Amino acid sequence: MTSLLTYTFKSLPSTSKWALRFSLRPLSSSSQLQAAAAVQTKSKKTLAKPNIRNIVVVDGVRIPFLQSGTSYKELMPHDLARAALLGLLHRTSVPKDVVDYLVFGTVIQEVKTSNVAREVSLIASGQFDVVVAGGVELMSDIPIRHSRKMRKMMLDLNKAKTLGQRLSLISKFRLNFLSPELPAVAEFSTSETMGHSADRLAAAFAVSRSEQDEYALRSHSLAKKAQDEGLLSDVVPFKVPGKDTVTQDNGIRPSSLEQMAKLKPAFIKPYGTVTAANSSFLTDGASAVLIMAEEKALAMGYKPKAYLRDFTYVSQDPKDQLLLGPTYATPKVLEKAGLTMNDIDAFEFHEAFSGQILANLKAMDSDWFAQNYMGRKAKVGSPPLEKFNNWGGSLSLGHPFGATGCRLVMTAANRLRKEGGQYGLVAACAAGGQGHAMIVEAYPK
Repeated sequence: MTSLLTYTFKSLPSTSKWALRFSLRPLSSSSQLQAAAAVQTKSKKTLAKPNIRNIVVVDGVRIPFLQSGTSYKELMPHDLARAALLGLLHRTSVPKDVVDYLVFGTVIQEVKTSNVAREVSLIASGQFDVVVAGGVELMSDIPIRHSRKMRKMMLDLNKAKTLGQRLSLISKFRLNFLSPELPAVAEFSTSETMGHSADRLAAAFAVSRSEQDEYALRSHSLAKKAQDEGLLSDVVPFKVPGKDTVTQDNGIRPSSLEQMAKLKPAFIKPYGTVTAANSSFLTDGASAVLIMAEEKALAMGYKPKAYLRDFTYVSQDPKDQLLLGPTYATPKVLEKAGLTMNDIDAFEFHEAFSGQILANLKAMDSDWFAQNYMGRKAKVGSPPLEKFNNWGGSLSLGHPFGATGCRLVMTAANRLRKEGGQYGLVAACAAGGQGHAMIVEAYPK
């Protein structure tokens, strides 16, 4: 795979074998604005399995996803997570004492709240008939560490018992000890930022700058349409202490291809194609879902939104296949469920970068890639755009790392109900070269 991804745009002419092998149909103007037209599907088999409990999503919510540095910037992660949890409790009216287990995830951890789920709520665990799952990220206030030398000196000073020992340690202080360790969205094993990896991936799969900008415009346009039509029903208002109530995502910004073309490359300069306009932005937000055993949900009088069916996790080389998780996970979860791409009515893929999405679509549609890098006989096929992220995605709605998974599942469930489909496929790439995919099945109306 190294040979595939070590090309940069400087060394990738338009006539390269990759450009010819991984050609992709352009996104037309009509496809950018294509709404979520009703998917009329024939009745299909259910994925219920004998002697296995059906797990259902009763409902899920999220507070508005906001660009970092805006209305949530004075808060802490558990404040956002608590708002999402309270929104879920209010929407579902689930009694707190019936919740068996609470799990909340976060990627960039606030050191003061090492167990964010504990800070969100104190709920006893037991038989897992009722589970609340959620996630949160606050990119407005991420930990910035002292340098290792400064940390060592401070720890040693804390242990020093005499004035002489303290003075000896202080005499070793140098100004460069004050240089902080700034965080970055980078891989520990490769030290490469995710944006740089996305740029190399786009180059390897011959995804042009114009294709990336066009896809990003599609995402923002569809998100704006969904927002205006009230389709983003998982969003609950959040009264920010000391500020106004936030009611909607603030990163949705349909622009024009002409304006987007003016932006300079953000990572590989000057030849890269990944820019601020075709990348997901740093986001603050939180989400939560109520998950139950089907019999428990029905006994409590709930009408679930969807079944959670088969799922899979994959992992690849974090250097050269960091963002290809959906390509590897999709065929595995389809095989596990006994489905094909044609059975899927709603696709919800995490959009880290336009280039990442389009590279995955090309890889999924390539027999050559399937045979040479995945050990498969044939390609799984590319999702049709008319079924793909029809209400926008992470490029436009935002991507609070720990909270996006719940958003993807709830969007798939809500789309299936709205569009009349039966199966949704959720997929995402993740740090470390990991990937995930899950089948969501609409609950019968």
